[in-house]
Amino acid sequence: MAILLDDTKRIFTLQTDHSMYQMKADRYGVLLHTWFGNNGTSFDYSYLITYEDRGFSGNPYETENERTYSLDALPQEYPVYGSGDYRSTALKVRYPDGSNACELRYYSYQILNGKYSLPGLPAIYATEDTKADTLIITLEDTRHCFYVHIYYGVLENLDIITRAVCIENHCSDDLYFENIQSTCVDYLHGNFNFHTFYGRHVKERTHQKSPLQHGIQSIGSTRGTSSHQYNPFFILSEQDTTEDTGNCYGFSLLYSGDFSGLAEYDQYDQTRILLGIHPDNFYYCIKPGEKFYAPETAMAFSDCGLGNLSHIYHKAYRNNLCRGKYKTARRPILLNSWEGVYFDFDGDKLVQMAKDASELGVELFVMDDGWFGKRDLDVSGLGDWLVNEEKLGCTLGELSERIHKLGLQFGIWFEPECVNEDSNLYRAHPDWALQVPGKAPCRSRYQLVLDFSREDVRDYIFTHICQVLDSAKIEYLKWDFNRSISDIYSAKLPAKRQGEVAHRYILGLYDMLEKLIQRYPDILIEGCSGGGGRFDAGMLYYTPQIWCSDDTDAIERLSIQYGTSFGYPVSTMGSHVSKCPNEQTGRMTPLNTRATVAMSGTFGYELDVNQMSDEEKALVKAQIKEFKSYDSLIQNGNYYRLTDPSEAQSYHSWEFVAEDKSEALLCIVSLQIHPNGPGNYIKLKGLDPHSAYLIDGKKYPGDVLMNGGLLLPFAKAEYESFRIHITRC
Repeated sequence: MAILLDDTKRIFTLQTDHSMYQMKADRYGVLLHTWFGNNGTSFDYSYLITYEDRGFSGNPYETENERTYSLDALPQEYPVYGSGDYRSTALKVRYPDGSNACELRYYSYQILNGKYSLPGLPAIYATEDTKADTLIITLEDTRHCFYVHIYYGVLENLDIITRAVCIENHCSDDLYFENIQSTCVDYLHGNFNFHTFYGRHVKERTHQKSPLQHGIQSIGSTRGTSSHQYNPFFILSEQDTTEDTGNCYGFSLLYSGDFSGLAEYDQYDQTRILLGIHPDNFYYCIKPGEKFYAPETAMAFSDCGLGNLSHIYHKAYRNNLCRGKYKTARRPILLNSWEGVYFDFDGDKLVQMAKDASELGVELFVMDDGWFGKRDLDVSGLGDWLVNEEKLGCTLGELSERIHKLGLQFGIWFEPECVNEDSNLYRAHPDWALQVPGKAPCRSRYQLVLDFSREDVRDYIFTHICQVLDSAKIEYLKWDFNRSISDIYSAKLPAKRQGEVAHRYILGLYDMLEKLIQRYPDILIEGCSGGGGRFDAGMLYYTPQIWCSDDTDAIERLSIQYGTSFGYPVSTMGSHVSKCPNEQTGRMTPLNTRATVAMSGTFGYELDVNQMSDEEKALVKAQIKEFKSYDSLIQNGNYYRLTDPSEAQSYHSWEFVAEDKSEALLCIVSLQIHPNGPGNYIKLKGLDPHSAYLIDGKKYPGDVLMNGGLLLPFAKAEYESFRIHITRC
């Protein structure tokens, strides 16, 4: 059993193979957080807590004259607003009398075999090979109005501990919650760095490391999506932590909407971590007898560096979060029409692209935006999911049949959540869009957002998507969302419940995706939000791959995919070879280098094959054959970051190593050329030190390659790349 209980002292200890998490209900019923770190001796870690008389830090009433006991200084498992804790807190409630001062006390616990699930929300799940148990600790509001059920999932051999929260109203009045966080972890001491992943459209998930200073450092999104700007994943690490050494802690929210994550370094040099739904767009009514579930957080600890922490998340998300046919299966190598032809196509043009692609070894042809309604630019037609047969020159079924006769699978693009004002849908149902009465809406990309918090809106869109999917043989669906959400107001909800719309929207999105998965279990769904605007663990539960960024420039993608790799596996990163000069940067990059970078993802092409030379086509054919031979190694192997592209000068390098250490793939991209320059060396990782490995016909001991390193080939041109396959003798 991974959950240890000391019933007398009310100590709960959660253990994975390499980590331990502990809490204790003290003599006043406060649930204290006592440990998160190495899995060592099971012990009462509350001995580390300091009890002192703290000025201006008040004391709970039941402590009487015990002035050394203050919630303002104690490490807590679920701190609440108005309790005398003046730090950032996990919950804030508005009672029927208008007050908001709250206290929670320990009430009960329950231990279950297996991993819990959450109604309507994504969650990591246990498989037959997973050792998993669930602990539910219930706290009660001292005014006897509601319970807080804290769910802990212990996935022992995955080294993952999950947390989620359920609020249950058991009084006779409505309760309004202004903040419900999923996770709080308090550290009594430590000198930490805060690793976050920031960006913008076409520059997502840039790794940033900042030392914690007194005060609050936070990330978040109020854009209705997890966003391009910040990712709902962050790392806390000790100051001396590297890729290979040191203690670090990961926090990943399985949620695709507004979120908040923060680290507060307090007056006593303690650190508090909070992660959950952003409170700015949140004011939720829970009626008597109702329950509210907050999203899950996946927590992980590594005592041997950031690389191992990433491996924990990669394996768990690949095998125990992604679902369906394609969670571990090789994805088809695709050609997407978007950057090749944009809106300028007809059926014959697409078939010709597909024909040339099939001759090169491409397996899936994807028709992107522009196939429906009145849609020759992005200003109209969105929401009218009727095939434009006049533009295609045939029915969708006939086009699909022509593509399949070439030996290819067929895929299609949708943007179900948005609508153009110039559309039949909007003219018929303007109230279906999120917009505030009496206020002109904020447009973005000439689009408004449909109110997915409404079941009738979702049902309409779902019916029309199904009509399209049922009209042809379709194996792939790209689900896009090309704007942030503003004007958050639903015509279906009363004024007092408008604060629920943002979260209800995400629940509606998940509901619709789940229905699609159940109806079309063999369709590969790729998530997208203008690239990586919704690249989060919540979406991976429904879409096993996500378009990593709308920036397809190979050199730009180095930092984007590097940052993404800290929390997400390579198998989830949509990555394509695009044309040159690149559409976003104008940069010229060798075709071989574009392939090297795209191979570190799901791999595909996004260009007009008809415009390629015979020499380029021969290269593409060889690339596809090569990728197929490496696919299992890349998608399922351990990924090692060998350099940081923001610090690298001459080259950037990364490596894939098979789980059994039988082979590896070393990838190198030259960044700068220096005449008469020094040799460049790279130390490999993850090999068996006691085995010999073959590189270009020469044997090297594994420990030599990891300690002495490998002399890299000399690049003859800027942005030249190399892929070196390493096999055990």
